[in-house]
Amino acid sequence: MTTELSAHDVRTATHSGVADVEPAAAETVEVAPTAASNAFLAGNPASVGLPVFVAGSVALGLVLIGYVPASAAAASLPIIAAATGLGLTVSTVWAAATGQSAVASIFAIFGGFWLSYATLVLGLTHNWFAITPNAAVHTQGLFLITWLVIIGMLTLTTLRLPAAFTLLFVLVDLALAAVLIGTLNASSTWMRTGGVLVFAFAAVGIYLYAAIASLVTGGAGYPLGRPLMSS
Repeated sequence: MTTELSAHDVRTATHSGVADVEPAAAETVEVAPTAASNAFLAGNPASVGLPVFVAGSVALGLVLIGYVPASAAAASLPIIAAATGLGLTVSTVWAAATGQSAVASIFAIFGGFWLSYATLVLGLTHNWFAITPNAAVHTQGLFLITWLVIIGMLTLTTLRLPAAFTLLFVLVDLALAAVLIGTLNASSTWMRTGGVLVFAFAAVGIYLYAAIASLVTGGAGYPLGRPLMSS
């Protein structure tokens, strides 16, 4: 026999008693009853995934606004690769193990983004991929366009999640678009705009983490907003 549970994010909002989310709007997954008796599987993978996501976002935002010189573009990589990329990988496995498919998908997508960003920067600065200086700009453009498509897809296909998640994804889309324009046009203004947007989605991530931290420490949780799509 199996127990049917709603996806973690919607389940969290509903459990808090402060988000107006219709149960019918949630994705449902089947989880074996034995998972509930396992302390690891009974945990909340977002309690790891969200703070490391915020850490990488803050580090990237500081690079984009020019806190470090252009020659130190790799300054954020220790955080992005070792903390954000690794932490989101762990969170993806954890979410998948609990049967939270939507959460695992989100963490896997963002984990892929951060790890591939670290690989791109290291590859360009160490000439791992034999990319000529003339091709470096369009190589970065290729990276940004690809992830803009993927996260845009994520945004449109997760409108049944609480509105806070949609806001997060939209801000990521806007940040990628701004950095893409700045990269292709060598515009520091657009790069700084991208940095500000990165800080904005980091702030949403902090709010989401605060909502989860409230729940896991016995609190009531915070409102996450109505989904834009309910059926």
